[in-house]
Amino acid sequence: MSSSSVPDYLRDDDLTQETRDLISSLPSEKGWLVSQMYQFKGFWQTQALLQGILKCQKHFEAKDSDIILVTNPKSGTTWLKALLFALINRHKFPVSSSSSGDHPLLVTNPHLLVPFLEGVYYESPDFNFSELPSPRLMNTHISYLSLPESVKSSSCKIVYCCRNPKDMFVSLWHFGKKLAPEETADYPIEKAVKAFCEGKFIAGPFWDHVLEYWYASRENPNKVLFVTYEDLKKQTGKEITRIAEFLGCGSIGEEEVKDIVRLCSFEHLSKLEVNKEGTLPNGIETKAFFRKGEIGGWRDTLSESLAEEIDRTIDEKFRGSGLELSC
Repeated sequence: MSSSSVPDYLRDDDLTQETRDLISSLPSEKGWLVSQMYQFKGFWQTQALLQGILKCQKHFEAKDSDIILVTNPKSGTTWLKALLFALINRHKFPVSSSSSGDHPLLVTNPHLLVPFLEGVYYESPDFNFSELPSPRLMNTHISYLSLPESVKSSSCKIVYCCRNPKDMFVSLWHFGKKLAPEETADYPIEKAVKAFCEGKFIAGPFWDHVLEYWYASRENPNKVLFVTYEDLKKQTGKEITRIAEFLGCGSIGEEEVKDIVRLCSFEHLSKLEVNKEGTLPNGIETKAFFRKGEIGGWRDTLSESLAEEIDRTIDEKFRGSGLELSC
């Protein structure tokens, strides 16, 4: 992929002097998804995303009614955006109306319905978050400790979704191959696994990101809800009900839950024209967000030795945390 085709949030064309001054003092590495990334407060970012994070920290003012969806990259973000959008807007946009073709999810990609905080602050600095309808639904990959202070101090709700690291890595690997600049497009998977296990990828390390939100969910369960991609796949209706209770969405009937599950299923969303054709404003093709959406899909890509390398790393990093992830 030529550099002109790289998504905006991976490009570094419009950096402020503040960002340029900061990155000159940060540890840097050549990445397997990007040409260069920088370590800021323990996590690796592109220059563009770093600028977005800095602006988000300075300017974003959370409201008590806000809902912040947080994930590591490629951890069910698109699906969870759709689920939460359908859930919190079910009175404004009844899911049963989807049969007549007027539900927003039938004609709009989920990423356009739920803004990506640090991406918006880099790509569209004049975006007015105050104009979003309440409750405002947004997403981010920012670590818990680096969230804007207003998010942590307000009564807004955080829903964190964690995915099995092998599936997350493989999804990121295939996604990255579609988007990576030419100089990193042929990066060997063995080196990518090594970098992943060293925590050196966008928004990494995986384990620090997950554990920050895991501990926050245990310390303040009314503020942070921790869900897993695997539970969402295995018992989607039950997890939607749990999320609804956490968000205070009011009672939700069994049939309504089933309608949301059907509307937002991978099989349904991936077949919609809006998710098969066209690109988002940041240059990413909408179809890039829909590959397989499976549990255990890593087996098609990772050798046994590479899978074991990831498992050993995660076992070591999660030891004593009380958190166990499905394989």
